[in-house]
Amino acid sequence: MLSQRERKLIAEIWESLTPVAEDIGSDALFRMFVTFPGTKTYFSHLDISARSPHLLSHGKKIVLAIAEGAQDISQLTVTLGPLQTLHAYQLRIDPSNFKLFSHCMLVTLACHMGEAFTPVAHAAMDKYLSAFAAVLAEKYR
Repeated sequence: MLSQRERKLIAEIWESLTPVAEDIGSDALFRMFVTFPGTKTYFSHLDISARSPHLLSHGKKIVLAIAEGAQDISQLTVTLGPLQTLHAYQLRIDPSNFKLFSHCMLVTLACHMGEAFTPVAHAAMDKYLSAFAAVLAEKYR
């Protein structure tokens, strides 16, 4: 699905974003909550206002998980195993939300990275985030 060049590019992008994981993750989450209000259901017990401590904390966790998966995309299913179980069986998140979040993350990356988010980077990241979302949803089958 991803060429070696794309895999390298994805790993480099996520490695460069880990220092700003809170910002990227919270922005993508907030964007999802505003654009797709139904996704807020799972966070009703938290403060999900822009830049809230809960949003910053959860956003950072998400970005770090995405970055970890990008280090070895061939092992994505193994890397995400615990998160698959958590989201499917304990949190019972609607798996369609993973696709919605992926879209919001692409927009966030474009805003944050500016011209560095080239069409090649965009295409590679879209493939990777789609795979990430698909792997997270595997336990639902």
